Amino acid sequence: MNTDQQHYRSDVAGFGVVTIRAVRPESDVDLLHGWVTQERARFWGMREASRERVREIYAYLDSLSTHHAYLVHRDGVPVALAQTYQPESDPVGECYDVRPGDIGVHLLIGPPVTLERGFTGALFGAILDFVLADPRRLRVVMEPDARNGRAVDRLLRTGFRLGPLIDLPEKRARLLFLDRPASTG
Repeated sequence: MNTDQQHYRSDVAGFGVVTIRAVRPESDVDLLHGWVTQERARFWGMREASRERVREIYAYLDSLSTHHAYLVHRDGVPVALAQTYQPESDPVGECYDVRPGDIGVHLLIGPPVTLERGFTGALFGAILDFVLADPRRLRVVMEPDARNGRAVDRLLRTGFRLGPLIDLPEKRARLLFLDRPASTG
């Protein structure tokens, strides 16, 4: 495993090599625009965004020290977009008691090339390993749209526990929390 803020690589047994790197707004815009404007990404909140607007959003995120966007690859093929944020610097942090060591995560899995049993679980596990590679991160916070039952169910199966429903400017969300496993870090 190789990790730093800009690049992560892990060989996941039975799954493949997962690499995670910072989004490059200029060169990744076509891929990102293609993903975030699909119906399957409706909970991402960017379905009507133009290509230029998507580029602007990710260029803005790239300028922040508190929010980061990453492109996730499996065996060299882009498969997901992950974003991390410090909840105390985000509207989410106004909706619950933020603890030291909290890290917020957004995840958008790209359109599947083929359906593969266990894909999401294996990929999400690698992303959580990346997020928790920093020992200062003690709890992962996620807040999917409350209507996104598939995402909530996936998080619960991964070990997250339910938090309250919250109202954010763009959605009603369900907070979910995952404490750092005792063996991590």
